[in-house]
Amino acid sequence: MAHPVNILALSDRVLDWVYASHVRETFPDVDLIIGCGDLPLYYLDFLISALDSPLVYVRGNHDQTPQYTADGRTLTWVQGAINLHAMTAQVHGVLLAGLEGSMRYRPGASLMYDNLEMRVQIARLLPGLLYNRLKHGRFLDIFVTHSPPFGIHDRPDLAHTGFKPFLPFLRVFKPRYMLHGHIHLYRQDVPRVTQFGPTTIINVYPLYRLVYQP
Repeated sequence: MAHPVNILALSDRVLDWVYASHVRETFPDVDLIIGCGDLPLYYLDFLISALDSPLVYVRGNHDQTPQYTADGRTLTWVQGAINLHAMTAQVHGVLLAGLEGSMRYRPGASLMYDNLEMRVQIARLLPGLLYNRLKHGRFLDIFVTHSPPFGIHDRPDLAHTGFKPFLPFLRVFKPRYMLHGHIHLYRQDVPRVTQFGPTTIINVYPLYRLVYQP
């Protein structure tokens, strides 16, 4: 039997107790880091170095570049990480695919999409997903996004409305998990885990630990 994969997923908020020198002691067994958007590049850069684990991420609607660090560096990406937007990847035997951004609430802004534009982004995933099915017998294990699907974990205002095309995507490709951010959680009674057919949808804000059993 394949070994479980310990995943640390994060989104939307820098946590001081994570962005700390003792993070390796706090999380000694992380196999894979997943960023679900709206996280500064310096934070992701720190995690990939401090935990010495592979990192995949998608950008959120606030993740504009370039970004500047306190020590004078200019960051446009995370060295050694995979920007998963409109891509598929395999890490520790886990099949991953990702899509960035939020619903478009400002005309012409980057990292925002309307539902039709998001369908175009989804289409970019199809060759990789079909290859996965031919090689591995399944399309996808974990779908990584910034925004949630429409009607699941989303909010009524346009900026926080989920994407409608995510729903047929989940029905067709049936990942075991969908991890998203974007929706900030402040109350204990707001659901963060929802079952949609065979897919467990998780709002990872601001941090979620998942043990993936292949």
